[in-house]
Amino acid sequence: MRRIKFLKDNERFDFLDKFSTYKLLAVSLVSAVFFIYPNITIFMMEREYLGESKHTVHLLYFIFRYLYFSAFIYLLLRYNILKLKTNSVTRRWGRSFIITFFAYLIYVLFSVTLSPKHEWLSSIMLFQFLIMFIYCTLFGHVIYLYSEKRQREQEIEQLKLENLQSRYDALSNQINPHFFFNSLNGLTSVIRKKNEENALEYVNKLSDVFRYILQSDKKGLVTLGEELEFVKSFLYMMEIRFANKLVFNINVKDEMRDLKLPVLSLLPLIENVVVHNTIDSEHHMEVNICLNPQGELSVSNPVFPKLSPPDSNGTGLKNLENRFLLLMNRQIRILNDGNRFTVYLPLKKEKDENTDS
Repeated sequence: MRRIKFLKDNERFDFLDKFSTYKLLAVSLVSAVFFIYPNITIFMMEREYLGESKHTVHLLYFIFRYLYFSAFIYLLLRYNILKLKTNSVTRRWGRSFIITFFAYLIYVLFSVTLSPKHEWLSSIMLFQFLIMFIYCTLFGHVIYLYSEKRQREQEIEQLKLENLQSRYDALSNQINPHFFFNSLNGLTSVIRKKNEENALEYVNKLSDVFRYILQSDKKGLVTLGEELEFVKSFLYMMEIRFANKLVFNINVKDEMRDLKLPVLSLLPLIENVVVHNTIDSEHHMEVNICLNPQGELSVSNPVFPKLSPPDSNGTGLKNLENRFLLLMNRQIRILNDGNRFTVYLPLKKEKDENTDS
């Protein structure tokens, strides 16, 4: 079975993890081009102003400025996106300002030492650092808020999946006790008839049935073929118990047995036949299991109401209905015209299951 998979704790910041070193570096290099655009526009004028003797120094410092801005943007973005995980805007702005201030001081030191013209008081440079500070801080905060939103959506989805799993487990667990007591009653009936051969075969089939049921908690959707193989063992038990007054006709083509349905879908329907109907020498029960033209599995039986109301609260069909809704998002159909009782079970193709997942 395809189990419901829960979200892992290490996926908490999976969106932030997409900002790898190379991606952040690429963003920083591109952003730095825009921030030094004023320097690009006046590059030739400065070159003429400084004179030919300083052309090389001027070019090298221009390249240094671009690389320094790129590195600063990279570090401030990385800090805001990956390191500073806080919803406090004040704290984010404050810490980013401190980093920007020290980056500015370092740049001033390089400017005084290396630049052919001292620009540490330049209004353009102050403006550039201010814009880089605002850009990186806002960008990091928006990304962090978006990642928080995605995290909450993941947590909500995880809660939905956990609720779905618990509801399915609760529905499945209600099947086993009901079937268990009915099976023991059938075994008691066979033993009383003192037919050792039938009793041994009954126990073997009962073992096969319980093995399938015990493994059902690891399954969600099974093939129609698997379900029908399980039913064959169960039907043998029913036919022995009712001395051939209960007969099952299964007419499903081999090529249709790969269709999917929830595990243990047929068990409550077969039990329903026994619980709600009189089965004796005057009321022979014949149950038909086949596919209708709409591709649904039809389970149909004549109605022989018991004289006294059956000891049943109707949870079998209700649970089956809920399991189809939970696992397939489809509804079963029930038709009772007073003469025949028919349940139509929708089936799912393999490609439909892959699409849903």
